[in-house]
Amino acid sequence: MRGLLCAVGFALAPFAAGAEEVLRLFNWNNYITESSVKAFERQCNCRLAQDYYADNEEMLAKLAAGATGYDLIVPTGNAVEALIASQRLRQLDHAKIPNLKNIKPEFLDPWFDPGNRHSVAYAYSLTIIGYNAEKMRELGIPTDTWAAIFEPKYLERVSGKVTVLDSQRELFAAALLYLGHSVNETDEEKLKAARDVILRAKPYWAAFNAGSYFKELAIGNIWLAHGYSNDFFTAQQDARNAGRKFTIGFTTPKEGAVFALDNLVMDKTGRQPALAYQFINFWLEGRASAEITNMIGAGNANRVAMQWVKPEIAANRNIFPDATEFKRLQQLRDYDRRVRRLLNRLWVEVKVR
Repeated sequence: MRGLLCAVGFALAPFAAGAEEVLRLFNWNNYITESSVKAFERQCNCRLAQDYYADNEEMLAKLAAGATGYDLIVPTGNAVEALIASQRLRQLDHAKIPNLKNIKPEFLDPWFDPGNRHSVAYAYSLTIIGYNAEKMRELGIPTDTWAAIFEPKYLERVSGKVTVLDSQRELFAAALLYLGHSVNETDEEKLKAARDVILRAKPYWAAFNAGSYFKELAIGNIWLAHGYSNDFFTAQQDARNAGRKFTIGFTTPKEGAVFALDNLVMDKTGRQPALAYQFINFWLEGRASAEITNMIGAGNANRVAMQWVKPEIAANRNIFPDATEFKRLQQLRDYDRRVRRLLNRLWVEVKVR
């Protein structure tokens, strides 16, 4: 999902007049399998064209700058909240989505869209810690705490071998969790304290990286990363398949982590609402969402899909947290204008200092 570079090249060029209908999807990088794309295209006798983004802020900025014509978008909960507030989305007709019944009950009626009036669950991830297991063990660095990312006493052992997400909300959320605060903290002093924690750690980091960090981890260029559970799953598989002499692990810190539920929503500027409904129902049937779980380790909100998810993935608690572990997870919420301005200013300070 988030950070992954596009590995299946099916973004499509514009089509000539008279060609088949086109469904336009604005999606996270590599967040659907090529076989699922082909299956949907056969089913609807259409073409699926995708544009990509690596961060919710990037997606919202592109839409605010005038991007139009997308039939479906795949925003996280707080971005759904922002899109609803801006009256950007079509209201869904549930009668046209019979497979909505397949969504696990805990992912229905979400706080950001009561009654699922505008959104349905697509997949999810956790923002956690990934690492070179052998190096962390050798250097005595704990992997169950955000201290590994923020404390100089650990970072000095891995200086230049650490990356953090180039994401304002995600990085501040990790720092806030480490300090014992909510990921949605609005108090200026607590946000400044999170900034200070970040600035204290920054000299030891190699980069702010939301795109290629999982590849750098898989080949051994970095040893420790702040990132997404599905990206770390991919790094783990890539290192294993390449026969690396090290293993990639990933862990949810004891202080908690961000839980990000991604959703399918219909943009009002889309030209193919009928096709959009077909895609939503296709996705909720279950096989396509199981494929993305098996391919990149994305969490799955579909109860029917679980029969096709590989058992070893279904048993991984950093991908499928149990009820106790869910209590340590928090979802990002949209900030009001005042807090957004404050956070933007603090983010500039983080980047330039």
